[in-house]
Amino acid sequence: MDIKSIWQADTAFQDFPKLDESKKTEVCIVGAGLTGITAAYLLSKKGIKVILIEADRVLSGVTGHTSAKITAQHGIIYSELIETMGEKKAKQYYQAMQETMHFIKNEIKENQIDCNYEEQDAFLYTNDNAYLAQLDKEAEAYKTLDIPGELTSEMPLEIPFKKTLKMTGQAQFHPLKYLQFMLEEAVKNGTEVYEQTVAMKLEYNRQHTVLTKDKHRVACDYLIAATQFPYIDHQGLYFAKMYAEQSYIVSGKYTGKYPGGMYINVENPTRSIRTATLNNKDTYLLIGGENHRSGESTGEKLCYDNLKAFAKEQFEITDISYQWSAQDFTTLDKMPYIGPITDDDPSIFIATGYRKWGMTNGTLAANIIADSIAEKDENPYNELFSPARFASKPMLKNLFKFNMEVAAELLKGKLDFIPPGTIDDLEINEAVITRVKGSRAGVYKDMEEKLHVLDTTCTHLGCEVNWNGADKTWDCPCHGSRYHYDGEVLAGPAKEPLRKLSLDE
Repeated sequence: MDIKSIWQADTAFQDFPKLDESKKTEVCIVGAGLTGITAAYLLSKKGIKVILIEADRVLSGVTGHTSAKITAQHGIIYSELIETMGEKKAKQYYQAMQETMHFIKNEIKENQIDCNYEEQDAFLYTNDNAYLAQLDKEAEAYKTLDIPGELTSEMPLEIPFKKTLKMTGQAQFHPLKYLQFMLEEAVKNGTEVYEQTVAMKLEYNRQHTVLTKDKHRVACDYLIAATQFPYIDHQGLYFAKMYAEQSYIVSGKYTGKYPGGMYINVENPTRSIRTATLNNKDTYLLIGGENHRSGESTGEKLCYDNLKAFAKEQFEITDISYQWSAQDFTTLDKMPYIGPITDDDPSIFIATGYRKWGMTNGTLAANIIADSIAEKDENPYNELFSPARFASKPMLKNLFKFNMEVAAELLKGKLDFIPPGTIDDLEINEAVITRVKGSRAGVYKDMEEKLHVLDTTCTHLGCEVNWNGADKTWDCPCHGSRYHYDGEVLAGPAKEPLRKLSLDE
C-alpha cells in the first residue's frame, strides 16, 4: 500500500536547496502549497522579487493530499450563508468561486497545461430521509442566488441515494501537474525557492524579517503566510477561531464504466467520489470521507477500512493501491480568512480555513493577496474574506463552542487515567500512551524496534496529543497540531517538537 497520494505518485518535482544564508526580498511567502505557489507565480509575472520557503518539500502538505475538485459546490453552504450573512454576501461567495474557476480554466487553456482537466457536473446527494429537508433548502438557496442547479431524484452514478442537487459546469484536474507549471514559471521569473526551511517567528525591524529554525533571516516588505495554519498567530489568535478536521481518501484502479460526475453526500459519514487518470492512461477511483476532529479519533485505521469497504461494495474495484489523509481548518462562519492578519498591519497576509475546498479557496486567496501587493487596488472580495471580520451572532456562538470544546479536551487529557506497564507488549509499528517516571508519555516502536519516548504535552498550549495509528503521528485534539512519531512538528500551530523522554533511571 503506497502512503503517497495518487497525485504525488504521478508527479516528480525538482529538488530545491535549503536556505543557508540570510536574504532580502520584496515578498516572502511561507508555504509552498497551492496558495503559495500561485501567489509566487502571479507576483513574479509582475516583476516582483519573491522568496518562497517550505518547511518540507514543495506540495508535500494539504495540496498534495486533496481530492482536487474545482467547484463552487462546497456542501450545504449557500442556505447557511443566506441565514447568517444575508443574500448579498452569499451571492458574493458564489461569484468569487465562479471567477476562481474561470481563472484556473483560463490558465490551463492559455498555457496548455497538461493536468487532466475535465469539466464535470457536481452532485450533492443524500440517502438519509433526515437530510432531505436540508437538500431542499439548499436548492431554494440556489434559486435565490441564481445558481444553476437542479434538484432531482436521478443521478448518473448507481449508488444508493434518495435525492440529489446537481451543479453544472464544474471541473476536476491533477493539482500537482497544474502547479508544477506555475512553480517552474515562477522560478523562470526569478522566484527563489527553498525547501527544508522552517519559519519560526516574525521579527519587526525596518522590514519584516522571517527567522528560520536554522537562524537565517529573510527580510521582506510583504509577508504571505500561506501555511495551513498561520505560523504568525500572536496577533490574530486564529487558533481560537478555527478547528481542525481530518479526512481520508482511498484509491484503486477502476475497471467499470464510470458515468462521469463528482459526488459528495451531505450526511455522515461523508462519501466523496470522483475519478482520476494516473500515468495518462489508467483510471482510478477516489473515495473520500470519514471526517473527524483532528486528534479525537482512536480508529483512524477503521476510517480507511470503512472507505475501502464502501469502494468494494459499490464499485468494480478489486484492489486499493493508495490511501492518504489530509487535515484542514474550518472557521467560525465556514468562510476562509484571506487578507491582512490584522487591520493594523496591511503588509502581513494570511490565508487559511479552506474547509476542505482548497482548490477554489486557495486560488482565490492567491489572487486577492497578489492584487493587494502588486496592484495596490481594492479587490472586490477583500471585505468578505477579511480575517478581521467578526460580525455575526453565529460567529460569536461558534467562538464560544469551539473554545469550550478545547477546554474540555485540555481537562480530559490531564485527568485521563493512563494504565502503566504496557510498553513490554508493544508491537513493531505501534504506539502506546503510558506513564514514564510519573508523567504521561507516548511510546512508539519503529521498524528497527527502537522506542521513541515523548512527553505527550502539545508544545502549543499544553493539551495532550493522541496517537494516530493510521498515519503514525501524534495529533492534538485542541488546535490540530501534528507531530511525527519522533516528535518533530508536521503541522502547526505548534512550532517546537514534543519533548523527548528517557526510559533510563
